[in-house]
Amino acid sequence: MLAAERGAALNTLAAYRRDLDGARALLGPLESATPAALTSLGEHWIELAPSSLARKCSALRQFYGFLADEGLRDDDPSAALPRPVTRRPLPRLLGHGDVEALFTTAEKEAEGDSPSALRTLAALELLYGSGLRATELVSLPLRSVPRDAPLLTLTGKGGVQRMVPVSTRARHVLSRWLAVRGSSAKEAESRFLFPSRGEKGHLTRIRLFQLLRDLALRAGLDPSRVSPHVLRHAFATHLLEGGADLRVLQMLLGHADISTTQIYTHVDAARLVALVNARHPLGQKGLK
Repeated sequence: MLAAERGAALNTLAAYRRDLDGARALLGPLESATPAALTSLGEHWIELAPSSLARKCSALRQFYGFLADEGLRDDDPSAALPRPVTRRPLPRLLGHGDVEALFTTAEKEAEGDSPSALRTLAALELLYGSGLRATELVSLPLRSVPRDAPLLTLTGKGGVQRMVPVSTRARHVLSRWLAVRGSSAKEAESRFLFPSRGEKGHLTRIRLFQLLRDLALRAGLDPSRVSPHVLRHAFATHLLEGGADLRVLQMLLGHADISTTQIYTHVDAARLVALVNARHPLGQKGLK
């Protein structure tokens, strides 16, 4: 159902499988588990972080909701599952100076059109300049790369397609990368923008993570502060700082629910206060 009806990504399917298999190892067949048995999971999972416990319980709630919808079970025992109180953590942030240091280093290293350096620079441009997820970037088909149009078409979570802008400078870097892409016949014929000789045929998320952390180290930054997701956060935060509309940002990030996008309003609270004071009628009258 998750794959066929919701179009869940492979990583999502794997996560649900792990959570359900883990619960089954503790309780036995989940289809016949009693509310008392589900209550006992709280004792087995007591050492988990609230976010991990919430994810496991969410997987089970959806599983029992599915059984009830399909008529495979008369009751829904998921009310007996633990209900941890979680708080969405604020994203780690990179300042403008940090991002500039990354780009300065990446651009200097790519001056000689080294394939590895150009690949890193092209990935950096798309992560920070267009807000791509790591999975979206590494699995990006070559046909999605814009030739003349300044937009990139990609398929995100749930198989939902969206269009994101690609800056002029990013398109220039992509052109340089395409000119040297593919050090072997297999890579040259690959359908992916960032090919690899590995099983998947494209750059892996782990390798992308390593490339960015190595770049951060060479740029004089703490490598633990830099990752594909952190660059995506920087894309969103810096756009808001520049006055971007929250709905537009939701579309660019590919968030199904705007509540996910709203976390960035907490990150940029100081700018929002200044905006209200500057734009609200009472603020303009000096009644702040």
